[in-house]
Order: sequence, then C-alpha cells, then structure tokens
Amino acid sequence: MPTRLVIGLYREEQDLLEATRAARSKGCVVHDAYTPYPVHGLDEAMGLKPTRLGVVCFVLGMAGVSLALGFQSWTFISDWPMNVGGKSNWALPALGPVAFELGVLFAALGTVLTLFIRAGLRPGRKPQVVIPEVSNDRFALALAADAGGQARKVLEGHHAVEIRELEVTP
Repeated sequence: MPTRLVIGLYREEQDLLEATRAARSKGCVVHDAYTPYPVHGLDEAMGLKPTRLGVVCFVLGMAGVSLALGFQSWTFISDWPMNVGGKSNWALPALGPVAFELGVLFAALGTVLTLFIRAGLRPGRKPQVVIPEVSNDRFALALAADAGGQARKVLEGHHAVEIRELEVTP
C-alpha cells in the first residue's frame, strides 16, 4: 500500500532541526530527513536510536583475530611444527601482525556488509524519494501525511520554502 508523504524544503539547517523537533512534539511521523551534508543533532531531533554498528564492528574484529590466531596456532603446533633454533613453536609476537590484519579486514568488510543489509541497500534498488535540490543547497523533511493536515501545518509554520506531496511504495 502506498504511503503518502508531505515534504518540506528548507534553506537553513536550523529551520530543518526546528521543524523536525516540532513535528515530533505534535505527534507527526517523521519518515526521513534529507541533507546535503551531515547535520549535527538531527538524529536526536528525529528520535533515532544510537547505532549498534560499533558493537558489530568489535565482534567481527575479534572473530577475525580469533580465526587468525587459531589457524596459525593449529598450523605451527599440530599440522606443521618446525624446530627453528630451539625456539617455541607458538611465538605470539610473530603471530600478531597477521592476526591484527585479519581482524581489521573482518571488521571493515563485515561492518560495511552489515550496514548495506540493514539499510536495504542492494544492487538494482530504486530510491523511494528523489529530491534533486538536496544535493545542492536545500534540506528536506519528509513527514507521513495525516488526515487532519497537521504535517503540512508544521512544515508551513517553520519557514518551508516549498512543500510537496508524494506517494511512495515500500
């Protein structure tokens, strides 16, 4: 079922922030905000929860380090032990660089893959909302349209340069 959105365009980021806070305080559903660059405080104004990608990154990094240390330990201790100058088969300082690099590789690639999956970014996916002005000098706030027109009133009351209505299919 298509969702009806009311989109307000703004010239200043401060107007966008104020409109977002006002929309949430009036009970409007904030669909998304579109900006040409990151706006400090917008995530709090929209009521977004903090991201858990840091935890995912740490867990994947530790998995990479564990896999590297485990594989190297198995190789040097049981699969192909070598006696080089009477030194120990398992010398942790020698195993460190490979473990570090594999940890960074797992953390980086896994975090990006997790972000793409979680955000629904996949090849061939069409964008739901396209606002060309946002890539230049505008800020946009998309609110779910309501029967009473409260969303439109909020956008008009906070210096919206232009207001558009759009239907999107999820």
